[in-house]
Amino acid sequence: MRKSWVLALGLVVPGCADAQDPQNAGGIAPEPLSAAPFRLEQVAQFDTPWAVAALPDDGLLVSTKPGELWLVSSGTAEQVAGVPDVQYSGQNGFLDIVPAPDFAQSAQVYFTYVSPGNALVLARARLGEGRLEGTETIWSQTPGGRGQPGGIIAFGADGMLYLTVGDRMQPDTAQDPDNPRGKVLRMTLDGAPAPGNPWADQGGVRALSYTTGHRNPYGLVFGAGGALWLHEMGPRGGDELNRLEPGENYGWPEVSNGRQYSGLPIPDHDTRPEFAAPTLWWDPVIAPSGMIAVSGEAWPDWRGSLLIGGLRGEGLVRVSPDGTQQLDRWDLGMRVRDVAEDEAGALWIIEDSEEGGLYRLMPK
Repeated sequence: MRKSWVLALGLVVPGCADAQDPQNAGGIAPEPLSAAPFRLEQVAQFDTPWAVAALPDDGLLVSTKPGELWLVSSGTAEQVAGVPDVQYSGQNGFLDIVPAPDFAQSAQVYFTYVSPGNALVLARARLGEGRLEGTETIWSQTPGGRGQPGGIIAFGADGMLYLTVGDRMQPDTAQDPDNPRGKVLRMTLDGAPAPGNPWADQGGVRALSYTTGHRNPYGLVFGAGGALWLHEMGPRGGDELNRLEPGENYGWPEVSNGRQYSGLPIPDHDTRPEFAAPTLWWDPVIAPSGMIAVSGEAWPDWRGSLLIGGLRGEGLVRVSPDGTQQLDRWDLGMRVRDVAEDEAGALWIIEDSEEGGLYRLMPK
């Protein structure tokens, strides 16, 4: 078993981001801060980390896109064996990992990856002593696709599992009700269509679907009052934060507040009221990746806020609990891939890089 020793480094964070162009965050222009209220302490380093998840026993799991899993605990990061083979290229690879709601009893984790056949796969396994045991596939995408896999997992208070599926760089399929691309799926923990889904009586992909019309969703979290929030990358501009409601269609590729990479326009959301519009959007983009709803007492002024990582934005964005205001934006000088909060309320981020750091946010 390989072992990566924890680092004891500190990084001072520069001041809050620039004063925003009014269009940069859906018309919101937050007041800039003179300095971020935290510093970053680097704890470990990995090859292209993708997701970080807190365990109830005070450990952290870190997945890496090339197909490695690491357990960070008690001063070291130790590799966990037994990860399935993944298709590592571009945006594809080993993706999200989340402890099961009953992890303390079952030791099970749920995770997503892109298989060698280019399918997005949702699986679960038991986290044993240094390895994943008894891996089983819960759901597999048919057909697969190219990039933009999505693959974010969230567990609801209703006992159901929610999964984002990207459009796999085939935009029109996001509007095809019989294709899982561009959807948020809602299922039981065993992968069956969840009772009460909007199209539960129609079978197939339709029975699993909760919302449709998404592009590249890399953030999914339950926030204040049980609201389900999703963010997704726009094409050229138009990154979105959406409050999800069952059965709603969020419009991609028929509408977007961005434009095609060729420069050709796409109709804005306000031209097609039949599609659900975002509560907040960014242009220029931040390329949102990873999101939590802050719930602990360690950061009392942030409680209930949505904390979002930015790849293109190279930092963190804090959004109001109702999803309508960008409150803060901090330039950290790194592509932030994921955000996590542990049982003690400590906040963590990982860096999207071949030498990507795992950092803890430390109050100044």
